[in-house]
Amino acid sequence: MITALAGGVGAARFLTGVVKLVNEKDLAVIVNTGDDIEMFGLHISPDLDIVAYTLAGIVDDEKGWGIKGDTFQCLDMLKKLGLETWFALGDKDIATHVCRTELLRNGFTLTQATDQICHALGVKANIIPMTNDKFETWIKIEEGLVHFEEYFVKRLAKDKVLGVEFVGATNARPSPKVIESIMDSEVVVICPSNPIVSVGTILSVNGIRHALKNTNAKVIGISPIVAGAPIKGPADKILRGLGFEVSAFSVAKLYSDFLDSFVIDIKDLKQKDQIEQLGINVGVTDTVMKCLEDKIRLAKAVLDTI
Repeated sequence: MITALAGGVGAARFLTGVVKLVNEKDLAVIVNTGDDIEMFGLHISPDLDIVAYTLAGIVDDEKGWGIKGDTFQCLDMLKKLGLETWFALGDKDIATHVCRTELLRNGFTLTQATDQICHALGVKANIIPMTNDKFETWIKIEEGLVHFEEYFVKRLAKDKVLGVEFVGATNARPSPKVIESIMDSEVVVICPSNPIVSVGTILSVNGIRHALKNTNAKVIGISPIVAGAPIKGPADKILRGLGFEVSAFSVAKLYSDFLDSFVIDIKDLKQKDQIEQLGINVGVTDTVMKCLEDKIRLAKAVLDTI
């Protein structure tokens, strides 16, 4: 079995390649829920949905999120009625959030609601929220604290990052099957996701980092930083705001207490020796995923490091 720790778009693209090489039923994906937010009275789980839509084959490939061919009539009407509509929710996407919210109100856990949604979408992989407990990532900017989605989507990640807070991390417990999946897997992959607000959130949940240190599985990470910049998202601004160098080495160091191997891009070849001095085996390949062939190639390169 393979277990992956995943954020949003980058992770989902990588997993598209993985399921072309292994049986999807043998894949468990532990997904960041720090981005979860309530909008219009609905519980929205952006990263869970990106992964589910991608593995279901219905994601909007151009954007990397949402459902392909979706319309936005509901959002247009909400705007006409005077509500803020900075978070772009398509009509079919809203249906997912209505379903999730209804299930949660009827006593389902987030894990149970996710299972039901994934089953309905035909996803065979086991997609697991990192926690069922309330957990939110907030970004400290000059004006104060804002939810990560407000920082990233509404404010377009333009603010200087002064800090990151994981609200709820102290009491958050791993969802059922999270620790079991890590401990029972042959391979655990840290997907190419933001090391602070995607993977870092998962690692902050009680017991998960400990499990990664103690599993017999091979733990392999993939750098989300290529030539000093992220492929997508604000990882550079967040890393820099927290005093970290924006580099593959910096990410490897953040994971160094549990990593066996780390895959970096060919453009970062000069950092190979530096990372290996951390006691981590390093694989070097082209990590940029522009098409399906790239996703499969990267997945094969990662799995070949076992």
